Amino acid sequence: MMRDTAIGVRRRRSLCLICLLLGTLSPGCSKQTPTDRINLSELEPLPDESPDAVVAVRLAVANMVSPQGTAESYGALVEYLSQKLGRPVELIHGRSYAETNDLVRRGEVDVAFVCTMAYVIGHDEFGIEPLVAPRVGGKVDYHSVLIVPRDSPAESMADLEGATFAFTDPMSNTGRFYPHYLVQQLGGVPETFFSSTFYTYSHDDAIRSVSQGLADGAAVDNLVLGFALFRDPELDERIRVIHRSPPFGTPPVVVSPRIRPQLRVQLEDVFLNMVEDPAGSEALAGLDIDEFVVVEDDAYQSVRELLRTVQREIE
Repeated sequence: MMRDTAIGVRRRRSLCLICLLLGTLSPGCSKQTPTDRINLSELEPLPDESPDAVVAVRLAVANMVSPQGTAESYGALVEYLSQKLGRPVELIHGRSYAETNDLVRRGEVDVAFVCTMAYVIGHDEFGIEPLVAPRVGGKVDYHSVLIVPRDSPAESMADLEGATFAFTDPMSNTGRFYPHYLVQQLGGVPETFFSSTFYTYSHDDAIRSVSQGLADGAAVDNLVLGFALFRDPELDERIRVIHRSPPFGTPPVVVSPRIRPQLRVQLEDVFLNMVEDPAGSEALAGLDIDEFVVVEDDAYQSVRELLRTVQREIE
């Protein structure tokens, strides 16, 4: 009798354990009431997890033109990329070249339009990668052009000694490093060669500073200058070019070293095939670009050499 009772206790304990594992305790194993039970008929399916359908592609544009100019110029491109990628594209305007590089470094943007010096520095410091580059006017290079007011007597950088000079960005090839190099070749340094200097943080604002007489000179990207003249032909009556640099590799479109390989391939495919699509061609025309082409790092070797030359003088 005692043995049967012990067996019965063990059986009841086993049944309670099974009930616990099943999550539905019987009245003999728990005081749980029927209202505590889960009604399976009221459960809803889990949401469909498809992050690519909702997560935006983040596109940064370095401050080569002012925020207003960036929004106006890149709007059609953003819309086109969004349609082709099948997901939103968020336009992020970097307040400086260094800030844009930091966004790429941290993987906070997927793709970015940067200047050549920012690319070279980013490539050598943290592995920023060129994706494509714009062909403009049949060329994949560009120049730094030295501009002065139309009525200025200056004919070269030497004539701007003691003048007020507008730099574009501390990391700009055409707007800072190249004019620094020109002053360096004259045996001076910008800090003492010019009477005063300031940064505009965009090429179109540097052009505006010269055209409005706020600066006696500035060095800017000839592609940005050409686009500015296209949009405002009267600008030609207020400024003139007195010097043109040797060619440099054109500012590239870059991707973060953290980008997913699949997204990189998709972006490259869309950029390279824009010219074959009427809507893509229209977006390209809005940026005054012929097409995007594949670019390699060695296209920027002359920019890298300029950086070394100027840095040797600074150090």
